[in-house]
Amino acid sequence: MAHSYTPGLRVARLTRITRERRLPLTGEVMVQLGDRVTATQVVARTELPGNVHPVNCCGQLGILPADIDTALVIKPDQPIEKGQIVAQSKSFFGLFKSYCISPVDGTLESASPVTGQLIFREPPIPVEVTAYIDGQVTNVHENEGVDIETSGAIIQGIFGVGGERYGRIRMMASEPDAILDEAALTGDLSGCVLIGGGRVTLGAFRKAIEGGAVAVVAAGFRNIDLKRLLGYEQGVAITGQEDIGSTLILTEGFGEIGMARRTFDMLAENDGRGASVSGATQIRAGVIRPEVIIPSEQEAPPIDAEAEVGGLEIGDQVRVIRQPHFGHLGRVAALPAELQGLETGAHVRVLELKLDGGERIVLPRANVEIIEE
Repeated sequence: MAHSYTPGLRVARLTRITRERRLPLTGEVMVQLGDRVTATQVVARTELPGNVHPVNCCGQLGILPADIDTALVIKPDQPIEKGQIVAQSKSFFGLFKSYCISPVDGTLESASPVTGQLIFREPPIPVEVTAYIDGQVTNVHENEGVDIETSGAIIQGIFGVGGERYGRIRMMASEPDAILDEAALTGDLSGCVLIGGGRVTLGAFRKAIEGGAVAVVAAGFRNIDLKRLLGYEQGVAITGQEDIGSTLILTEGFGEIGMARRTFDMLAENDGRGASVSGATQIRAGVIRPEVIIPSEQEAPPIDAEAEVGGLEIGDQVRVIRQPHFGHLGRVAALPAELQGLETGAHVRVLELKLDGGERIVLPRANVEIIEE
């Protein structure tokens, strides 16, 4: 059977989903193997070392570095407060004193008899990792984190900004091509994952943030509005760390475009249910997709490792990712082995695609991505 590699996009009603939850450095795992956890539950925590502040103590006191130990009035590793005297010296028969004070709250980490510097460190920064999804702990990485598995729906998007969040799905559009503007956002938005249809306007997204919505999921967004939202031109680096007050996920791309009917219907079916969302996106090596995960009480069948997305075969459902048929869905009808010429002069492998509307088109295989069902 004809077979080739093509990018994959997961849009599945019921599948098994596993997410690895790891600390940035070793710490304490708060759950055990087999535990049931909720999306907002802390599963691991640690502390990052506080910022360091060097101070030229000997220069301030007018003493030699070798005399720094005798000038200290507190011991290393002792807690201190900002403005507290940590060292002093006397001069002119003891009539005048010079002081060195702490620039921060924290601890005195060290005093160097070579450089005469004091090293102050701010208090450690607590870091907590949540489960992100409702599920079960299936693996424990000692002192590092855990793997969480759940059964449910997953919808991956094309692009997103903003971090991981959890909220209740609330449909704000009745049709997959309806523009989500400010007028469409009514009622209490707090804690909701708002689902639009077509493009979401910048004004609507800002209103969603003001209303306390945790995320907005829509088909498209204007590129100029993204620049206005972030305050800078978004590059190709990974997203997901933007401090914008909410998460934005685009299921189709930029510009005036409607949401795929299958995606819209799947979200509508889960109206009112809890969902985990992430806007993290990376389009280069190690592709990361923004996603909406909706846990289900129904158990999904085990995943066949040999059937993972990656091979394009006849009958696969795909989405066109380039113009002039951008966003259209269809199934692969044929995979000709011979190369075919394009208007640009290039010769590439193509496929024959039967669109959902019945039309058949021929286009380069690089112009589609698989939709995992």
